[in-house]
Amino acid sequence: MPPHTPLLDTISAPADLRGLGLPELRQVADELRAETIDAVSVTGGHLGAGLGVVELTVALHAVFETPEDILIWDVGHQAYPHKILTGRRDRIRTLRQGDGLSGFTKRSESEYDPFGTAHASTSISAALGFCVSRDRQNRDNKVVAVIGDGAMSAGMAYEAMNNAAEATRGQLTVILNDNDMSIAPPVGGMSAYLAGLVSGRSYQSFRKLGRSVASALPRPLQEAARKAEEFARGMATGGTFFEELGFYYVGPIDGHNMDHLVAVLKNVREIKDKPVLVHVVTQKGKGYAPAENAADKYHGVVRFDVVTGEQSKAKSNAPAYTKVFGTELTKRAELDDRIVAITAAMPSGTGVDILAKRFPDRVFDVGIAEQHAVTFAAGLAADGMKPFCAIYSTFLQRGYDQVVHDVAIQSLPVRFAIDRAGLVGADGATHAGSFDVGYLGALPGMVLMAAADEAELAGMIATACEIDDRPSAFRYPRGDGVGVDIPALAEPFEVGRGRIVREGSALAILSLGTRLAESLKAADLLAARGLSVTVADARFAKPLDEEMILRLTREHEALITVEEGAMGGFGAFVLQLLASKGALDRGLKVRTLVLPDVFQDHDRPEAMYAAAGLDADGIVATALMALGVDAAKAVRA
Repeated sequence: MPPHTPLLDTISAPADLRGLGLPELRQVADELRAETIDAVSVTGGHLGAGLGVVELTVALHAVFETPEDILIWDVGHQAYPHKILTGRRDRIRTLRQGDGLSGFTKRSESEYDPFGTAHASTSISAALGFCVSRDRQNRDNKVVAVIGDGAMSAGMAYEAMNNAAEATRGQLTVILNDNDMSIAPPVGGMSAYLAGLVSGRSYQSFRKLGRSVASALPRPLQEAARKAEEFARGMATGGTFFEELGFYYVGPIDGHNMDHLVAVLKNVREIKDKPVLVHVVTQKGKGYAPAENAADKYHGVVRFDVVTGEQSKAKSNAPAYTKVFGTELTKRAELDDRIVAITAAMPSGTGVDILAKRFPDRVFDVGIAEQHAVTFAAGLAADGMKPFCAIYSTFLQRGYDQVVHDVAIQSLPVRFAIDRAGLVGADGATHAGSFDVGYLGALPGMVLMAAADEAELAGMIATACEIDDRPSAFRYPRGDGVGVDIPALAEPFEVGRGRIVREGSALAILSLGTRLAESLKAADLLAARGLSVTVADARFAKPLDEEMILRLTREHEALITVEEGAMGGFGAFVLQLLASKGALDRGLKVRTLVLPDVFQDHDRPEAMYAAAGLDADGIVATALMALGVDAAKAVRA
């Protein structure tokens, strides 16, 4: 049964909030929280973060004139309440579904989403861009960035803040959403009072008067007066660090107290002489007991029962690839005390939490700091350790310069465990692991593997452990394995050697990664049409198994490569090999199946792969086209 939301039902756009009093705004927030819970119970998605910013969302839209005023949500996974208030309530139960609303902010979706965000720590930089553009065009709209305390662990946020005081001469507000109590002590009436005081006009005027008086003093006394005022206010509010970056600090305030939020936001909206940071403390999962009591505050959920909070998780007969990685790495760590793991704020997401339970002092979560993670791993490798740097494919992109400069050029044996390789379904284009084969395979000396199933992943972890003279990487997808048996202790593979899975004569399918299962299905479908097909598992994108590939080209009329990545990856490497060896000079028919040259929108993974032509039917269609219309007609007859 849908929640009862009589006041929320009257809100069709944020402008409708601006005539409401504080009691009505509090009621809207309560109803908005209930609507968010109900919607996510139907669609799944990110719940805890959105529940934590319900009051903040209402207050921001009530105080600022969005969409003229720019509001940017860092990451955007907490923006479901924002979407409900900005004209998308009628579609909120399509979240993360095919042709439905994105789980993040998206420019093409609404004018209230001025900047697309799905990776952390980009909001302040983007907001600063909007500020400078506004200043150059002589406009006076406001700009607000909302960033979580987790995202503040990334250097990019501080790079932007360091630049902000000099780059803009107008209003800029950064809301620091502290939902883990990781920065400030608990807040209450006194801290809210201080926040209101230091953001108000009286204190602002007093500060300006003080500065004008101090400006008449000798320079050493000017500096002493500035530091004295800053220190005194920092002692009261904890903002000295942000002041050093050129921001005027306000807070901490209770992010669930509408009276305090609205009063403070109205004050800081008028501050234009320097950028402002408002420190807001919130509770992730606020207002929904199952989320408040869960260890992860229901950060990401599948469909669930609103009353009990029980999630409808489908049972699988095969372990998730992430769990396989964590379990196998722990087995190896039992045998080699030089093995350590590094992750960037995703210990459970990457599976290294399994190793941490056994060896807590050998796992390092560096926060949302992929660049640091990679170079930290390089330093470990340079001094004889065996670091496994576990980062999602889409996030490893953020540390690519470090992979090149700090790892590859120095031939350091950092092992990159690349989770979420390929398409990721509901998270869409921003989180798809589409490019790692291309960007890692371009690096001299890199060993690059892709697991076809969970047993192959175990073998690749063993292989990476043995590679001590150069960097290596192995990629695997989100989701469950295929149900094959995993050896008690997997044997390492010979580097640069693939395997023939099925022998045939007319056509060869060369698969890299978990499209192997679909390649085998395609071979069955082609066999039913009278075509004998060889299926090979490349295992390695670099170095290629040149002997096996050249054999496939000699013994078959056509060769199809299949991979879960963008153009410029494995298929391109194979074509380069064939061209250099003259294998294309004698009429060989080659087709490379890759992800389409577009950013695919979110949907079920199987639907996305079908649209990409990377399922069994797509492989069959490509095979028949490669062999020619006459051949296709012949096998149908």
